[in-house]
Amino acid sequence: MKFKLIALLLTGIVLQVSAQNDRWQQRAKYQMDVEFDAVKHQYKGTQKLVYSNNSPDTLNKVFYHLYLNAFQPGSQMDVRSRSISDPDPRVKDRISKLSLSEIGYEKIISLKQNGKSLKYEVVGTILEVTLNEKILPKTQHTFDLVFEGQVPVQIRRTGRDNDEGIAYSMAQWYPKMCEYDYEGWHSNPYIGREFYGIWGDFDVKITLDASYVVAATGYLQNPEKIGHGYTKEEVKHKPGDKLTWHFVAPEVHDFMWAADRDYKHDIVKVDDNLDLHFFYQTDTLTEAWKAMEPLAVRSFKMMNDKFGRYPYKQYSIIQGGDGGMEYPMATLISGRQNLGSLVSVVVHESIHSWFQMLLGTNESKYSWMDEGFTTYAQNIVMAELFPSRTDPQRSSANSYRTLAKSGQEEPLTTHADHFNTNKSYSISSYYKGAVFLNQLGYIIGKNKLSSGMKRYFNEWKFKHPNPTDLKRIIEKESGLELDWYWEDFIGTTKTIDYGLKEVTANGGKTDVVLQRVGQMPMPLDVVVSYRDGTQENFYIPLEIMRGEKEEKLYSKTTLLPDWGWTYPEYAFTIGKDLSEIVRIVIDPSQRMADIDPDNNAYPMASKVVPRFKAEKTK
Repeated sequence: MKFKLIALLLTGIVLQVSAQNDRWQQRAKYQMDVEFDAVKHQYKGTQKLVYSNNSPDTLNKVFYHLYLNAFQPGSQMDVRSRSISDPDPRVKDRISKLSLSEIGYEKIISLKQNGKSLKYEVVGTILEVTLNEKILPKTQHTFDLVFEGQVPVQIRRTGRDNDEGIAYSMAQWYPKMCEYDYEGWHSNPYIGREFYGIWGDFDVKITLDASYVVAATGYLQNPEKIGHGYTKEEVKHKPGDKLTWHFVAPEVHDFMWAADRDYKHDIVKVDDNLDLHFFYQTDTLTEAWKAMEPLAVRSFKMMNDKFGRYPYKQYSIIQGGDGGMEYPMATLISGRQNLGSLVSVVVHESIHSWFQMLLGTNESKYSWMDEGFTTYAQNIVMAELFPSRTDPQRSSANSYRTLAKSGQEEPLTTHADHFNTNKSYSISSYYKGAVFLNQLGYIIGKNKLSSGMKRYFNEWKFKHPNPTDLKRIIEKESGLELDWYWEDFIGTTKTIDYGLKEVTANGGKTDVVLQRVGQMPMPLDVVVSYRDGTQENFYIPLEIMRGEKEEKLYSKTTLLPDWGWTYPEYAFTIGKDLSEIVRIVIDPSQRMADIDPDNNAYPMASKVVPRFKAEKTK
């Protein structure tokens, strides 16, 4: 495997930036200069974008996202929110009621390609651009753009003057080139869910009233002129002065910033290579924020150890006033929360730095690889920060079971924008996605899952992995074939339901009949507890796995013949009398997402004659 290595002097780190041998990826270099008017809530900017076409294709058009145009009456986000059966309570019909001074917009004043003016059309939140000069494979082109914007009243993620009194949360605020990959252009209209962007470098200058403190993606280049907690000695600014904040962000796929006059700025070290920056209002729950800071440090240390090293030298946790939303090198979160809630949202949003900001999946198509994997890791971290006897993944499993039984579940292959309900999107993406990983640990063993996820991170960071890329990593790590698991658990809504159908005495031995009630097949751990206090795991691999997991959770494990997935029943014999058996349980670890655990244990099984009987053990 060949990687192009680039030394980033600004960060002192070396990053892998080219795609795998069999998959190219585009690259963008942004240079933006913005003048911000905090009285009118408007801004003017210039953007120079050097676009590298690393594809084998010739491009005749390009597309930009103009996200702020979604915050206008009659936009697709507005209509979607008013027509879906369970709208986001933060949005509902609020967009439809915005006045002209409250809406958001991005207007294009001029656009040039290599110095020549271009024809373009604004279609909602997408700018469609017809090129004068085709972009040939392996070439670079420069786009110069002049734009204006108005910051909407905060409705969702971005905006001004939210309920917590934060002046500006500036997410999705600039014309952003759409991603073009091996599947083509991804110029989806913005309706309020997920994102996808080109890997690149950002050099951004923001000029506004000197009374504001700015927090942003990237590294501040001129702290000595800024003050505001970035330097030990404060810089005094006169009323009416303006400051230009200069940020550089290498190897990211978006740029966010926030500004408020009342931000307090703390810096806490994780280690010699990483500082955490905290921005919050002094009238918020300061005690909770102070208590959260060392827990955030512990969270980063755990993630570095369990999933792979966070490679940047900075991460900012910023009070934004609207739930929580992740961005490269930073997050916006609600600030007025108790300690437990505050830590939970900080942990979740910062973990997105691994599962999206570094493993840059198309989260619009694969939201479960982003939200689900983040939730899985969050459950692990929170269980260490706030120890409990409860299985940290149980809540996700219970949420998934509820959805699976509701009749509203949709496959994980559903595009994030196209789920019929917010409920189905949320539970599928966050909780079924977490269950996917936890259950994968059941199939291949928790140690193989751990090593596989680290390998996935190290091989695919700074790239755009898809589900098959993850599958191939896990297959190589485990030595098992896993097509069946990806196909059924991701591509369908088939459910898992196994039961103990019959347990009978047989001349000093015990016969057991298992039944596959649900449509989705799985390997099984069937654990028998004996009266002498010992336990034995009867492990039944699934034939289409073409192998067995190495995990040994019990001192005695008996390997049984494979179960062919078409057989509805499976029989085996325990070499002890029924009177010596206290209990038989299918998957006592409860990592398998069986939607009806009530039929998983003896002595609650019914008595039915088996149809298929295993003849010998391996």
